[in-house]
Amino acid sequence: MSLSAVAIVMVFLSTLLFQLPIPSTNGYFNFGDIMIFIFAFTFGPVIGGISGAVGSSLSDALGGFGTFAPFTFAIKGLEGLLAGLVSQRQFRGRVILGWIAGSLVMVVGYFLAESFLISLVFGSSEFTGIVAASGELPLNILQVVAGGLVGIPLSLTLKRLLKQTPYYYKLMGTATSDKKI
Repeated sequence: MSLSAVAIVMVFLSTLLFQLPIPSTNGYFNFGDIMIFIFAFTFGPVIGGISGAVGSSLSDALGGFGTFAPFTFAIKGLEGLLAGLVSQRQFRGRVILGWIAGSLVMVVGYFLAESFLISLVFGSSEFTGIVAASGELPLNILQVVAGGLVGIPLSLTLKRLLKQTPYYYKLMGTATSDKKI
């Protein structure tokens, strides 16, 4: 429970405090994906999913983007959950594949959410929403690329350092399941 709370706060702060506004779409580029990937790859799908869902949606709700908070909860939660699930499998390249899976959820999820919201808010056709949401695509892709480029090496380093502590296996036992599916 404590690990979840720390993860939520870290995602929340990295999303809320490190924002680069995107004037053309009224959105923002943030560093929350870095933390989501770090927690998903280091501690597994539960911590990755919880931290992504709660931390990111709280940031939206308290940072002036409340309309997006429910979408963010689902998208970022699924991003962290899927990245963590895939990265725990036993095959070569699983962390990279987990990053790609989580990234696809984020990019496609926000594209669909933005298309829907823009069409709904402006009462125009779906085409208008799709065109407007397309303006966010490159920046969402850049955000998950940054999340992977920074998050993957940091999570691998953190995992290596945690293994040197006497509490690692106790911590990992509560954060992830050792059962094979």
